[in-house]
Amino acid sequence: MPKQTLGWREWLALPDLGIEHIKAKVDTGARTSALHAFRVELFEKDGESWVRFGMHPLQYDLDEVVECEARLLDQREVRDSGGHSEMRYVIHSIIQIGDEQVDAEITLTDRESMKFRMLLGRTAMRGNYLVDPGRSYLSRPPPRDDDDE
Repeated sequence: MPKQTLGWREWLALPDLGIEHIKAKVDTGARTSALHAFRVELFEKDGESWVRFGMHPLQYDLDEVVECEARLLDQREVRDSGGHSEMRYVIHSIIQIGDEQVDAEITLTDRESMKFRMLLGRTAMRGNYLVDPGRSYLSRPPPRDDDDE
């Protein structure tokens, strides 16, 4: 089966978290995918650790808030591209990429000041996708016409 080609940025969905569209930077340098999260709070549900958090799926739109809950998989020290270390919560979610769905581990971090609310890391893409760094939005069109930021 031929591999789907992704651009350097893509519109994705996270149906498990109620996120219908989120712009992600396709980052082959990042091992694990990362998602913007704020008001992160641990809680227990059915004897398991869960995490509850808010997130703004669209850059520059602080009015739209999606409240999310997911079972906590792990806490992991993650080093960013600048070499800074941060302890992050790790969750699991389905990522919808075009017509395909992939299971992925996703770390939660504050990406408020970043252009992209999500990074799609290489483990979520491994074996299924090629990346064309000169193209954008190959898996699905932007949810609105003016989003070429």
